[in-house]
Amino acid sequence: MTGEQTRWMEATELHQRFLSGELSPVQACEEALWAIEEQEPQVNAFVAVYPERALEQARASERRYAQAASLGPADGVPTSIKDQFVTRGEPALRGSLLEDEGRLWAEDSPAVGRLRAGGAVFLGRTTVPEFAWKGTTDSRRHGVTTNPWSTGATAGGSSGGSAAAVAGGMGTWSIGTDGGGSVRIPAAFTGTVALKPTRGRIPLWPSSPYGALSHAGPMTRSVADAATLLDLVGVPDPRDGTHLAAASLATAGLGDGVAGLRVAYSPALGWDDQVAVDPEVAAHVARAVEVLADAGAEVTEVDPPVGDRATIERAFRLLWFTGAGAVVGAYGAGALDVIDPGLAEQIRRYADSSAADYLAAAAVRSELSRAVGVWHAGYDVLVCPTMPTPAFDARQQAPPGWPDPLWTSWCPFTWPFNMTEQPALSVPCGFTSAGLPVGLQIIGPRHEDALVMRAGQAFQQVTDWHRKHPDS
Repeated sequence: MTGEQTRWMEATELHQRFLSGELSPVQACEEALWAIEEQEPQVNAFVAVYPERALEQARASERRYAQAASLGPADGVPTSIKDQFVTRGEPALRGSLLEDEGRLWAEDSPAVGRLRAGGAVFLGRTTVPEFAWKGTTDSRRHGVTTNPWSTGATAGGSSGGSAAAVAGGMGTWSIGTDGGGSVRIPAAFTGTVALKPTRGRIPLWPSSPYGALSHAGPMTRSVADAATLLDLVGVPDPRDGTHLAAASLATAGLGDGVAGLRVAYSPALGWDDQVAVDPEVAAHVARAVEVLADAGAEVTEVDPPVGDRATIERAFRLLWFTGAGAVVGAYGAGALDVIDPGLAEQIRRYADSSAADYLAAAAVRSELSRAVGVWHAGYDVLVCPTMPTPAFDARQQAPPGWPDPLWTSWCPFTWPFNMTEQPALSVPCGFTSAGLPVGLQIIGPRHEDALVMRAGQAFQQVTDWHRKHPDS
């Protein structure tokens, strides 16, 4: 390990210090690999680590910096990739025993390709629950992923390995996917930053069977890094016909603050009588809202028009689990007997859904998107808790005493915004008395990713929650 503690530096700082010659990409890579070696036995964030390849890439980056030929802000930055993305020359196991280790992909997913072209140092691939189906990260293939803040607690999911890696200094940043909260849930649980951008802001290939619910997103330790990573990977790719050109760069106007910004604060999305928000979580989120108000935001406590929770959750579950059924069905007869029993149960439950059922659920999604979109004409951003509870026992599938163990029930503040396709950012805003992180969620209208990042940056400019780490 180096004496510089490069593993806790932001990518933006690493890039500047690589440019000045104060630090080398090789130093940063070696320290990240050291952190992986130290923590992996307890945390289990990676399904594969490639130290020799990573060091080779770091040395190549070092040469570029020495020649004043840097490829940009990702050059030399230690990076991990969620094992849901495909990467040239590697298998994508997706947490499933159904996947073949011998199937090596011939090309990169768009985000992976952009990182490769930008000179990022690929440390390895991070754990996911089987086919990224739930809000915790455990699988028959790879076991349980835990939280660097408390290795008895879950890191969340489905991008739990990526969040654990970033939180533990096992790489500076990562790229994840989010179909119902999968970058934001683990960000809240691990005290990191993650953005689910507007759908289509980051191109996806292969296409997701979860359809319009599915997004890719940056996972970092700061909003500034998340904005940098979003701009890097959010460029058009011909393999994704749904990709949208950015309304503006996420890094543009990042430091403009929130003075005059109309902020809607909703403690529980109007579902207060149905969702038990942990008192410590509620208190930290309320204080975070006060920070935004003190920075000049015009805060109004008001709930968005998300409607009846049971109705939209039924629609989400049908869209989600019919998509999961399509994934598993491609592996043929007997696949349901091999996969996570919880996933198999839900696939069977929705197996008889008709095309009419699917279209009805899609209509619920469309109406929710319309209603919230219209409502946003009066509010620039919405803020609420990312999660109603802090991280819980990694061996459990739900918080203690939760009435329904299925992940959608205890993640009620994340998946609605996959339905609406809005950008949603999670930033750390405090710690419980047990030392577990709490997340604040900032949601904006579709295509206003830069505005959401600007609000998050304003919060981080006057707080230091994002600078804390398990060693501090």
